[in-house]
Amino acid sequence: MSISSAMNAGVSGLAANSSRLGTISDNIANASTFGYKRVETEFASMIVGQGSGLYTAGGVRTSTQRVVMQDGAIVTTSHPLDLAMTGRGMLPVTTLADVNSGEAPQMLMTRTGSFRPDANGILRTQSGLVLMGWPTASDGSLPLVARDTPTALRPIVIESNRPVGDPTTRVEIGANLPATETLSTAGGTPIPVGVEYFGNLGTSERLEMTFTPQVDPATPGLSNTWVVNITDTASGGASIASFRVEFDASQAQGGSIASVTPLTGAGTYDAASGTIMLDANNGESEIELFVGVPGGTTGLKQLAAPFSPSNISRNGSPAGQLVSVEIDEAGRVNATYDTGFVKTLYQIPVVDVSNPNGLEAVEGQAYKPSRESGSFFLWDAGSGPTGEIAGYSREASTTDIAQELTYLITTQRAYSSNAKIIQTVDEMLQETTNIKR
Repeated sequence: MSISSAMNAGVSGLAANSSRLGTISDNIANASTFGYKRVETEFASMIVGQGSGLYTAGGVRTSTQRVVMQDGAIVTTSHPLDLAMTGRGMLPVTTLADVNSGEAPQMLMTRTGSFRPDANGILRTQSGLVLMGWPTASDGSLPLVARDTPTALRPIVIESNRPVGDPTTRVEIGANLPATETLSTAGGTPIPVGVEYFGNLGTSERLEMTFTPQVDPATPGLSNTWVVNITDTASGGASIASFRVEFDASQAQGGSIASVTPLTGAGTYDAASGTIMLDANNGESEIELFVGVPGGTTGLKQLAAPFSPSNISRNGSPAGQLVSVEIDEAGRVNATYDTGFVKTLYQIPVVDVSNPNGLEAVEGQAYKPSRESGSFFLWDAGSGPTGEIAGYSREASTTDIAQELTYLITTQRAYSSNAKIIQTVDEMLQETTNIKR
């Protein structure tokens, strides 16, 4: 009966507009919530039956969808660990409860977060979302990791009270050795050069290098040959390596290295990189010593001029205390220490799925994969389809209050109209009942 179907249609209209009122209220309530994605309510008509006779009203039904793909405005903040995505993709997070459980944490994702170290150094938000990343190797490089599984991801922990050292791994020697010291009539006076380096425990040591010209009184002219002996204070001043350097006296390559021959202790000379490997610090440290490539313009040279160091340098620093932590656009978690040493502790990937709108929302503006969202992949920030990670930033809510208030007015009118339909049907049914009297 059409009058009965009208009643059902009115009831379904009340239910549909009630559902829409719920999404509108949620959107308005979260207009100031960072990272909030507005929810839309879609109406779809229900067709029960059609024909040339009486019409049967089917009513309406609703479906809701969170518009995750819509990006909010980027809001600048004053803290380096306030993070937001500047393009497609999300930050990998998990819950603090999962971290404390000791089991493999479930991977969630979020577009933005205000992350701070807690008492245990775990980087998390006030709502309990823990930032995840790949731990780097001791030299700051990222080992090979699987990109389609969260297995290698770990909660990011910042150990603020733990001193960190930066052991020396490379020393570069750039200097001019006086060619006249290799004359057959010269005295063959050695030239000492000291270079400070830092061991694996942050201790300060020195490599003492002695450049001795090779003089042969029986052979007139320049020998163009020097022997370099290296001692190490960590070994009590004992010699750890020596090698011979011959210089080119030709017109084309005059003054540059011709060849380097290891003598004792030193590793093989790599002519392509111009380096020799040294075992220093009582064999605990391996240091790459750069002396120069054959025919090169840097490193050791030999010209008829006084000894002059041009570039004697080394990397590394003593043990230092943490000063600050920042996350760059590539997702590298960089810790700066009071010695000036900057170390990459983790790399944060960017999570992407084929259908972000199909993600299942959880508390705290986080999401988890679902059948509708498709499988995820972990990209390097800024590569593939993903955007970069912005520090000192938060993503604002995607709620437009003016638009939601407009929806609120139309929803109220529609609800009142459906209530009027029910009231009218009730009165018509009352009239039908009165016919029998």
